[in-house]
Amino acid sequence: MTKTAGIMVVSLFALGLCVAPFAIAAPAQQNKMKTCNAEATAKGLGEGKGDERKAFMKECLSAKPEKATKTAAGGQQNKMKMCNKEAGAKKLKGDDRKTFMSTCLSS
Repeated sequence: MTKTAGIMVVSLFALGLCVAPFAIAAPAQQNKMKTCNAEATAKGLGEGKGDERKAFMKECLSAKPEKATKTAAGGQQNKMKMCNKEAGAKKLKGDDRKTFMSTCLSS
């Protein structure tokens, strides 16, 4: 009886290890779907557009993310660089620069 219980515990543990990657990947795929849906709607490819929307969604969902924007930190770093360059071009200093950077980074 204890041997059977031991086999069951090990089996359930192994099953849990196999399922975990799928549970982690699901939210990322859902976020990608939301983003692609929003882009399609913004481009005028609403629900009634049929084949055009289907083609766009297929391309959008199969696209690989760029290396720089794979993580939120990478995207934030790019935004920081862009805002920094813009502030430098406007020759902002002190409080004006702080205000500009705060506004730029939050938009």
